[in-house]
Amino acid sequence: MRRPPVPATVLALLAALATVLLGAPAASAASASAAPTAVRGGDVLYDSQGHRCMVAFNARRGTALHGLVAGHCMGSEPTTWYADAARTVPVGITAARSFPGNDYGIIRYTNTTLSYPGEVSLGGGAVRDITGAASPRVGQSVCHVGRTTGLRCGTVTAVNVTVNYPGGIVYGLFRSNACSEPGDTAGPAFSGTTALGVIVGGSGNCAYGGATYYQPVTEILAAYGLSLY
Repeated sequence: MRRPPVPATVLALLAALATVLLGAPAASAASASAAPTAVRGGDVLYDSQGHRCMVAFNARRGTALHGLVAGHCMGSEPTTWYADAARTVPVGITAARSFPGNDYGIIRYTNTTLSYPGEVSLGGGAVRDITGAASPRVGQSVCHVGRTTGLRCGTVTAVNVTVNYPGGIVYGLFRSNACSEPGDTAGPAFSGTTALGVIVGGSGNCAYGGATYYQPVTEILAAYGLSLY
């Protein structure tokens, strides 16, 4: 048996009660699934081959805008990237990838209806404006943002580090004592408003401590003639 429709007055009372108890009306399904309008450092992109990469930083070469990512999280073939897991909002295409030896790649943004701020998302709606890039120094403070562990901070403990991946050896990395876990790959690492690197690996975990390894961002910018903004 079909239930009779709920009177409009009852629906209005329920909505008012929700406002009183929760402080605001519940988000509608439409707003909860709203398409993204911007891509920042710390956001995740999805490609047509099933790969998922976090953007570390946005950069430009002339008028062309790009996202910096870790090379090992990208596929070896050029592909289209999307801003949503359902792959309905195209963002751009693979422009370059270097792995092993190095561990970085860039995505060229082609969707002009989206914006690409020179910021990184810290979580909870907070952002950090990134104004430049520098090489890391031992003892320097560093923070990074990972998809799994969020915002974590520590100090740079080593530079010019070599890491042996299953896919090959990567040279010239730096290390910090800020923890990371699987899923944090390609997150942005920065000191204040200065970009330092891109997360490419780690050891340990955030329950017991560990280390994180990064590809220096200045090397990526130099390789492709890019600059942060």
